[in-house]
Amino acid sequence: MVRCAGYTGLSAWLGAALAAAIAGCGGDDGAGAAAGGGVAAAASYYRDVKPIFDARCAGCHSAGGVAPFSLEGPDAAVPWAPLIKRAVVERTMPPWPADGACADYVGDRSLSEQQIQTIAAWVDGGAAVGDPAEEGPPLDRPSSPELERVDRTLEMPVEYTPQAGPDDYRCFVIDWPEESARYVTGFGVRPGEERIVHHVIAFIAAPEMVANVEALDAADPGPGYPCFGGPGIRPRWLGGWVPGGGSLTFPAGTGTRIEPGSKLVVQVHYNTLTAGKLPDRSAIDVMLESSVDREGSTQPWTNPAWLTGDAMTIPAFEADVVHRWGAQPTRALAGGAPIELHIAGLHMHTLGKRARLEIERADGSSECVLDIPRWDFHWQGSYTLAQPKVLHPGDTLSLECHWDNTPENQPIIDGKPRVPGDVVWGEGTNDEMCLGTFYMTEL
Repeated sequence: MVRCAGYTGLSAWLGAALAAAIAGCGGDDGAGAAAGGGVAAAASYYRDVKPIFDARCAGCHSAGGVAPFSLEGPDAAVPWAPLIKRAVVERTMPPWPADGACADYVGDRSLSEQQIQTIAAWVDGGAAVGDPAEEGPPLDRPSSPELERVDRTLEMPVEYTPQAGPDDYRCFVIDWPEESARYVTGFGVRPGEERIVHHVIAFIAAPEMVANVEALDAADPGPGYPCFGGPGIRPRWLGGWVPGGGSLTFPAGTGTRIEPGSKLVVQVHYNTLTAGKLPDRSAIDVMLESSVDREGSTQPWTNPAWLTGDAMTIPAFEADVVHRWGAQPTRALAGGAPIELHIAGLHMHTLGKRARLEIERADGSSECVLDIPRWDFHWQGSYTLAQPKVLHPGDTLSLECHWDNTPENQPIIDGKPRVPGDVVWGEGTNDEMCLGTFYMTEL
């Protein structure tokens, strides 16, 4: 892992951003043998599992993709059959950490129980190839909308080859070219080298932050600068991307405002485990408007008390450490008016076990926004709610995180598992976080 313990900018940003906010307050199941409600004993690649692989897996598992092997064709897929079964049964693949029982999300690429049974039956039956002429009908792919148009493509300033391995977190500073205030209404990423780009997060550095971010960039001799925990400033979030995640279009009539003279700080997570240290020059596409009906913003959500001291201590050798907090955001964020939550995300580091973002209604009821029951640091993303959640005055938005700080759950540092020690909030490899984010608009 890249170590960035010296960067305290994300915590400083959160402290400032939260102070004001807190002060006032599946898809089609059908596939060959599975289509009739049961799984045939003699499942085959072409009839039964190829439609599932094409719809749910090929976005990453393709020639030249970020995944370590392709699933395009039986010659590529069959040798991996036992591993495929294990991954889908354990629900580690396709990577969709959000629990669908919590809420419905746009672009859900998880497998249904029947699809999992189909794949397992295929493997247990010997991974038969079958007759290409009997290929099952294609399944609907998870919605991954392309941007209606691309108004600007913003490329990394220079090519970068990862230096650390297998994971390198690097931030690149990109000029914002607009000469007047504009609203970003759509966001997409064009990975330069798909085999190593694991995720991308874009932040907005306002004009008054530019000198600080340029100093961080200049302090490192290579392109960009290391940023495992955060970008080292107090930015606003613009958007994120993971392989297979597609573009992000903000709800109709909304957008995120960017002032002229700003910069974008783009964090790229490179994973070189399978393809090696290859050069990359990724780019960001944005769709722009000069005005919107409702301005949207991405709001961080965490307990300000956790940011300093030991208020969020995660003791060594404890298997299930829990910290929970909640507050009422509507008064400070919208002057007492209701707000709509459209997109949600959660963030922890490597000791994370599970996390949840939930609305506790003023009437005593509760409503789940986002639940990640099996946390995986390497598969973080944002989730667009199929129906926005409305927060009314008096409603609390609660955040709960669980960690496992036992020897079996330690990150590998310099080739060895870390020895468990007490952990608190911080931005370095040895630290932790419990952070929610949401894209909101006023009603």
